[in-house]
Amino acid sequence: MSNSRESKLEAFGKLLDVLDELREKCPWDKKQTNESLRCNTIEEVYELSQALLDDNSENIKKELGDVLLHIIFYAKIADEKNKFDIADVCDALRNKLIYRHPHVFGSGHAETSAQVEQNWEQLKLKEKGGNKRVLDGVPAALPSLIKAERIQEKAANYGFDWEKKEDVWTKVKEELTEVQAEMTNGNAEKLESEFGDFLFSLINAARLYKVNIDNALEQTNRKFIHRFNYIETQTELKGKKLKEMSLSEMDALWNEAKALEKNRK
Repeated sequence: MSNSRESKLEAFGKLLDVLDELREKCPWDKKQTNESLRCNTIEEVYELSQALLDDNSENIKKELGDVLLHIIFYAKIADEKNKFDIADVCDALRNKLIYRHPHVFGSGHAETSAQVEQNWEQLKLKEKGGNKRVLDGVPAALPSLIKAERIQEKAANYGFDWEKKEDVWTKVKEELTEVQAEMTNGNAEKLESEFGDFLFSLINAARLYKVNIDNALEQTNRKFIHRFNYIETQTELKGKKLKEMSLSEMDALWNEAKALEKNRK
């Protein structure tokens, strides 16, 4: 059951009060800085991501709280330096959302989510202090897989994209051929470069076919872990060690794990 708006605002206010007191009275909270919290923030976001993948409501609630703590903590540190506070953060976000949704709050027009994304990118370039170039909005520190996807999305919003999504497979095959050629040539540096081109083209194909490449890879990671754990468990039940198993024996157990997965679906 959802809480009332008043209850939500009251709960947020109480949370701010708790942090104020911790910042004043707790030795650990008192000494925290932006730099000391940064790595913990990244860890908390990954833990939230894990909870979302698990679709575990209790864990999602818990991890959202941990991320929220970091948000208000950074705002508190800034407030102590007379730079901004959590109200300024909220106001800036509200203003940005209104500005970037003219089809809702103004006279703009957008009938599809693709049109919304295109308008969003164009409005970002017009903002004061905003990005000077289209790809400036892609954070340099993003993991490479996600960064590639964001680069392609932003370029596509400005028309730099395949006319027909099927055409991307010609590029994928071309890049794979170049990878295979460098494998024969034996130049490690060029092989790495060609692998990068191949992966970039494959990520582009996933984007065109509305596949979330990060989710897709994570599903495969989990699938592999589950099947390999099955091999390890069954090996232990046989009184053997993994290194004592032949590849054919492990393949047979792998296929057993696959069959069990299909039966559970």
